[in-house]
Amino acid sequence: MSDDDFAPPLPCAIRRDAYYGGAWHPPASGRHVETFDPSTGRALGRVMLADATDVDAAVAAARTGFEAWRDVAPQERAKVLREMARVVREHAVELATIDAANCGNPVREMTSDARVAAAQLDFFAGLVTEMKGASIPMGPDVVNFSVRQPLGVVARIVPFNHPFMFAAGKSAAPLAAGNAVIVKPPDQAPLSALRLAELIGGLLPPGAFNVLPGDRTTGAALAGHRDVAMVAIIGSVAAGRAVMRAASDTVKPLMLELGGKNALIAYPDAEPDAVAAAIVAGMNFTWCGQSCGSTSRAFVHDAIHDAVVERVCARAAVFVPGIATDPATTMGAIISETQLARVMDYIEWGRREGARLAFGGTRPADPALAGGYFVLPAVFVDVTPAMKIAREEIFGPVLSILRWSDHEAMLASVNAVDYGLTCAIWTNDISTAHRTAMRVNAGYVWINEVGKHFLGAPFGGVRHSGFGREECLDELLRFTQEKNVHVRLRPE
Repeated sequence: MSDDDFAPPLPCAIRRDAYYGGAWHPPASGRHVETFDPSTGRALGRVMLADATDVDAAVAAARTGFEAWRDVAPQERAKVLREMARVVREHAVELATIDAANCGNPVREMTSDARVAAAQLDFFAGLVTEMKGASIPMGPDVVNFSVRQPLGVVARIVPFNHPFMFAAGKSAAPLAAGNAVIVKPPDQAPLSALRLAELIGGLLPPGAFNVLPGDRTTGAALAGHRDVAMVAIIGSVAAGRAVMRAASDTVKPLMLELGGKNALIAYPDAEPDAVAAAIVAGMNFTWCGQSCGSTSRAFVHDAIHDAVVERVCARAAVFVPGIATDPATTMGAIISETQLARVMDYIEWGRREGARLAFGGTRPADPALAGGYFVLPAVFVDVTPAMKIAREEIFGPVLSILRWSDHEAMLASVNAVDYGLTCAIWTNDISTAHRTAMRVNAGYVWINEVGKHFLGAPFGGVRHSGFGREECLDELLRFTQEKNVHVRLRPE
């Protein structure tokens, strides 16, 4: 059976091998694996699976590309990144359709993802002159200064929930700094990254931008490779730990954005309608809660709890699963049958432990969706902090609402989990808001806002949610190393 026999059709033909050194290469092992459409369960064709031999070849090509790209003047690199952004915007709908078919998120959201990626390329293009060193005064006979230089070959391992946005947008900072990049796309949804290579690969020196499809063994081979200077990963805590172990032998720097079990805290003075809207928006039901930043634990004060729950259930009903490539779809599919089973297991765990399912949590009845990996939003109430659904990251559309009245006990419960990515605080009291923001263990806090990212504002977590900050100047500087130069002048 040829790739053309698979359905649904994609908006364009896509190369299915590895892209490195400015060319396409089949796998050394000859291995290919199927990739699927989560909305239908149907195959979208086979994609190569890179092994250690392919990793060696790709890294060698990237080393050559780095040597050319690092010497391109910063403002010239910026021009290339802006052209990449232009190409991404021009093909945004096409790229979004590929992502929708391959990762199951609604095409409208994936179109926004493409535009966000283009904005990140433009943003880091504008920061190329900010990779500054410093001069250190040491007297009239000495010049001492530091410079920032690119690291070399950078591996970026990206997840399945925003495949294109991360493949393109997360390449921006290392490329702006003068590094060569190898993108390891998600094995569940690799197609948009491969299409990106087709579209923009020729804009850079051969080897400066590379895409290597594979699985966790591919990621481990990249992380442990002696000629890979740095690895940055967005993924689960387990994936982050695996990368850290693989990278330890070569003692390379890492940047990890990992999981989250994020809290939304609603105080009694907050307006129930606004809180309910924030809880639903923060859960990212549109992409089935498959987001590390989802506020999946809502701590709602007893005074407004019942009013908020009623409104949350009404708002959750708006999210009706549908085929991801349909522009009318407001809620997509879970990435895989395995992940769907995991989500359903957590919903059953919630029931067993005594939480009450106030809304959803079942498979949709529409027979047109029978082949896909769909589940309705699940809203649990009467949840206690010790319950499994309140402690573990589910990565699915499962919301836990916890009633509170004791402020100190509530804060202790918020901070009791191992994660620390985001937190949203809803109150009209600025003193309460600020003091709470200082006490929660989270790297990114919203006050009377939820879910939004802002270019220039550092995003990242603490504890098991990882380390390093993205979407800001610090991300760019992370892909550089500082070198000090000491010059003693000849006597007059």
